[in-house]
Amino acid sequence: MWSPRMRQKGERLPGVSRATLEKQPHEVARMFDGVARRYDVTNTVLSFAQDRRWRRRTRQCLQLEPGAAVLDLAAGTGVSTVELARNGARAVACDFSLGMLRAGRALRRRRHVPFVAGDAMHLPFRDKAFDAVVISFGLRNVADVPRALREMARVVRPGGRLVICEFSRPTWRPFRALYLNYLMRALPWVARRVSSNSDAYVYLAESIRAWPPQDELAAVVAASGWVSVRYRNLTGGIVALHMAERPAD
Repeated sequence: MWSPRMRQKGERLPGVSRATLEKQPHEVARMFDGVARRYDVTNTVLSFAQDRRWRRRTRQCLQLEPGAAVLDLAAGTGVSTVELARNGARAVACDFSLGMLRAGRALRRRRHVPFVAGDAMHLPFRDKAFDAVVISFGLRNVADVPRALREMARVVRPGGRLVICEFSRPTWRPFRALYLNYLMRALPWVARRVSSNSDAYVYLAESIRAWPPQDELAAVVAASGWVSVRYRNLTGGIVALHMAERPAD
C-alpha cells in the first residue's frame, strides 16, 4: 500500500516558509490563501493551458444531467465548478482556504455558483446530498486521504459517482524523466515570475512527485468503500482521472 514520502516533523528548507509534505491542514490552507490572487492564471501558464482541457474532460466523465447536484471539492476560486455547471448541473464549490473562496466570490458576477467553506475530512453537508462529487488537484493536499474518500462517499447518494482529477505519473519513461525535470526545476522558476507566492509551488511540485501512481491510487479509492474504480490517463499520464461509484445500500 502506498506510503508517501514525508518530511520529518518540523523540518523545513532553509529560508523557505511553506506547508510541508506533512500536510498540516492549517498550513496548507494558509499556503493556498497566499496564492489565491493569481492562482488561476498561474495554473494556466504552468500547464501550458492544458488545465482547461482537464476541466472539460472531468465534466464529460461525469455525464451529469441537467439539475443533478454535484459537489466540487477543493474548488479553489470556482473555475472548475463553473465548468461542472455548464450542462445545467447544480454545482457547489467547497474549499477550506478562505482566501480562495474570497477570490472566487469576488468573481461571483461571472461565476454563478455557491461557495461553501469546508474541510474534506469533515464535510458540512448531510448524508446522500449529492449525485456526484469531484475533487481536482486537491486530494494530494489532504492530510488523511482514505478518511476524505469515505467522507465523500457519505455525502453522495447510492450509485452516485466520484471523479478525481489529479496529477499522476507519465507512462512513457523518457517523457516521465523530462516531466520530472520540468516539475522540480522549471516549474518553480516560472512560478517566481507569475505567482503571488512562488514558494508554494515548490511544495506543490514536491507533493506531485510524492503522489502515488495510477494503480496505487485506484487501490486506495477501492479500499475506501468505492466500487467500479477505474482510471484514464490524460496528457500522457501527467494527469489521471480516477472514476468510481458509491455502492448501493
